[in-house]
Amino acid sequence: MPRGRTPRQPARTGRQDRVARAPLSTKPAPQKSRGSKDTRITKDARVGTGAPARPRGEAPAAAPNSRKASTTSAYNPLAPERISEILKRLDQLYPEVTCALTHASAWELLVATILSAQSTDVNVNRVTPELFRKYPTVQAFAALTPEQLQPDVRSTGFFRNKSKSVVGAAKKIVADFGGQVPDDMDRLLTLPGVARKTANVVLGTWFKKPEGVVVDTHVHRISRRLELTTNDDPQKIEQDLMRIIPRDKWILFSHQIIWHGRKLCIARKPKCVDCPLENLCHAADKTWSTVDMHENAKA
Repeated sequence: MPRGRTPRQPARTGRQDRVARAPLSTKPAPQKSRGSKDTRITKDARVGTGAPARPRGEAPAAAPNSRKASTTSAYNPLAPERISEILKRLDQLYPEVTCALTHASAWELLVATILSAQSTDVNVNRVTPELFRKYPTVQAFAALTPEQLQPDVRSTGFFRNKSKSVVGAAKKIVADFGGQVPDDMDRLLTLPGVARKTANVVLGTWFKKPEGVVVDTHVHRISRRLELTTNDDPQKIEQDLMRIIPRDKWILFSHQIIWHGRKLCIARKPKCVDCPLENLCHAADKTWSTVDMHENAKA
C-alpha cells in the first residue's frame, strides 16, 4: 500500500456515501404480437390493491360503504323494539310510581301542580298541608284576593303570579263549574294558570284519563337524551311522545321518567354507571358509556 494512503472507513452512522446503484436495464420492452388481446392493467392493479383488472371502457365498481356509515344508518332511535325495551326496563325500575305531590282531592292536586312550577315537589309538599288546613275548600280560596294568598305561597317562588292563578282558578271553578274541578282537557285549559302540563297531571293522576303526556323539566330533558324527540318546545315534545308511546302507558310513563330524573338521570351529573337504560342511551353528556355517544342526543 502506498505511503500516506489508508483505505476509506465506513461511516459510524451506518450510512455509506457513493453507494453503487444497480444499472438501469437496457433490455428492450417485449413487443406485443399482432392480434393479441390488450394486456394493460388498471391503476388499481398496478398499486397492488388486489383488485382484478377490468376491460377498457368499463366503469369501476362502486366502493362499499364504510363500517361506520353502515352502523350509523342501521341505528334507529325510534325503532319499536327499542321503545318497547325502554318501557320494559322502566316498568322494572318504577312499577307503581305516581305523582309525588301530596293531595287529597282534584282541587288540591290542581293547586299543588300550579305551585310546583319552577319549584320542587318537596318544597311544595312543605307548604300545602298548612295551606289546605287554612283554606279547606275551593270556595275558601275563591273568597280570597291574590294579595291575601301571597304570604302563604311565597316560599314556592313566583308567588305573585301563582297567587293570581290559584285564586283565579278557584273563582272560575265556583262560578262556572259548580265548585268541581272539570275532568276534560278543554275546560281545564280555560282555568287561569293551567296549561297542558298541569291539565295532564290532574287528568292522569286524579281522573285516570290519558289525554296526553306530562312534559315537565325531567321529561323534557330525558326524552331528548334518549332521542325520543329532537324538539325543544314542550308541546312538540308531547306530540312526539304521544306518537311513539302506547296510549295506555302515557300516565305511567310520565311518572316513571320524572322519578328516573330524580333518582338516576340527574341533570348535572347523571349516574350512568348505575342506570339500567345505559346501553340504550347514546346521549352526548353521559358520564360513563358502553355505546357510541351521539351529538344530537342532548339534554
